[in-house]
Amino acid sequence: MDPWLIWLIIAAVLAVAEIVTLTAALGMLSAAALVTAGSAAVGLPVPFQFLVFAVVATVTVVFVRPVALRHVLGPQVERFGIDALVGRAAYVVSEVTGRDGRVRIDGEEWTARAYDETLVIPAGSTVDVMEINGATAIVYPRD
Repeated sequence: MDPWLIWLIIAAVLAVAEIVTLTAALGMLSAAALVTAGSAAVGLPVPFQFLVFAVVATVTVVFVRPVALRHVLGPQVERFGIDALVGRAAYVVSEVTGRDGRVRIDGEEWTARAYDETLVIPAGSTVDVMEINGATAIVYPRD
């Protein structure tokens, strides 16, 4: 069997193992085996093939894997659902007190309470959504 075919099989096995384990290290080793298969296909002697594999594997595991993991495991930058409403402006539909009221956030009416329980926010005012507690928006008037 040709050496390039052996390296190609090794690359395929490592790629499948990467898909199963999701470690990112096996994927880098699979890439190294793929590069080595290419070098074997052009006729590089077997000892140099191992050298190519070792160098490419080391470079990918040491330099590429940390960058890939940073992108995969990085913080979520988009907010979804009710978390996306926090910080938005709302229009007061009916007077908001520390106990009840109604606001319109992005076209939807929500029950609301004032962030400061001593405040009374008149209808027609613009407020900021400070937090969402269940189905109630906790709001504070804009200056």
